[in-house]
Amino acid sequence: MLDIKLIRENPDYVKKAIQKREMNLDNVIDEILALDEKRRELTGAVEAKKAEQNAVSKEVPKIKKAGGDASEVLKKMKLLSEEVKEQNAKLAELEEAQKTKMLSLPNLPDEDVQAGGKEQNIPDHYFKEKPVFDFEAKDHVTLCENLGLIDYPRGAKLAGNGAWIYRGMGSRLEWALLNFFINEHISDGYELILPPHMLKYECGYVAGQFPKFVDEDYWIANPTSTDKKFLLPTAETALVNLHRDEILTEDELPHKYIAYTPCYRREAGSYRSEERGMIRGHQFNKVEMVQYTTEDRSDEAFKELVGKAERLVQELGLHYRLSRLAAGDCSFSMARTYDIEVWIPSMGIYKEVSSASNARTYQARRGNIKYRGKDKKLRFVHTLNASGLATSRLLPAIVEQNQQADGSVIVPEVLRPYMGGIEVLKPIK
Repeated sequence: MLDIKLIRENPDYVKKAIQKREMNLDNVIDEILALDEKRRELTGAVEAKKAEQNAVSKEVPKIKKAGGDASEVLKKMKLLSEEVKEQNAKLAELEEAQKTKMLSLPNLPDEDVQAGGKEQNIPDHYFKEKPVFDFEAKDHVTLCENLGLIDYPRGAKLAGNGAWIYRGMGSRLEWALLNFFINEHISDGYELILPPHMLKYECGYVAGQFPKFVDEDYWIANPTSTDKKFLLPTAETALVNLHRDEILTEDELPHKYIAYTPCYRREAGSYRSEERGMIRGHQFNKVEMVQYTTEDRSDEAFKELVGKAERLVQELGLHYRLSRLAAGDCSFSMARTYDIEVWIPSMGIYKEVSSASNARTYQARRGNIKYRGKDKKLRFVHTLNASGLATSRLLPAIVEQNQQADGSVIVPEVLRPYMGGIEVLKPIK
């Protein structure tokens, strides 16, 4: 959520910043300011009425002590009480209307973030050269089937399009990736969290997904109660709620967390032919990194998250590029985002395997997450996140970039200790 003080004091800046996302919400900001003015006026009126009510109430014991008749004063007190109650109800309506409008505003992109949509994304740098084959290379679907890594038909039989089953060496390769990531993060001082997969509405609200994107998640209703939860679309949604409604101390920051979870995503529309296999699915595995930090360490934390995610892909030996996303391609809650995109040879394109983002204070305002500085003042924390990493596109990149002429695939060296020393995956007979 944005700071109402910023909107009040510099509405033109807020309007222009949002326009960088290719969104025009000028009218919404004007409506927020109009509601804010009415709310502040009514708040002043309510406080004045309460002061009058208190003053009148003090007259009653004086009149009774003097033996006088306090009936008229009591009538006035009752009337004032009814007026205060009525005004409080109107004030609550104004506050709710203003909050609803505020929730429709995305985070403001950082000033150095490029304006425009995804066509304005800027490749920052590349790692390694694109793999070149002196034989007819296969796509990851064919390779995974020939190697017995993935069972696509039975995955679809169990769960429909966008589902697959890891089998044998495929399961071991997936598990090796996850263990490699987790061990790397733990050695860097991150605390491992295994959060619930079914979350309450508040978690999506704080993360910035609700109410705007409430229909994009899988919801689960309890048939024996009114309890309703959603399946987490990313562990970030849980991790940024760990300290909801808490006041932290500056000395305990930064908090650095990682979590392994499956991620559950609703994918609208049909699956295009180039997205078959594991490129786009309703459930995939991911290790997520989240940091809570102070404003002055926020940029340093972002650099750290990007570097950590890049290092993992580099150690896997994969060709990738780092892209700085334009404002319109950053998610609703984020002020800046860098994507790490691996090369998928059969598709001839790069696919994102990690997004590193800085929400600044946007999520913390929604979650009321503050810290007390050394000067004793309360401030909102900054929250950041990055995939570290998602596997559903890494595995296709590994098998395609590391394929050999005989149909075998070389296992990245860093994964071999997690696979019993296996160096090469060979086609099954």
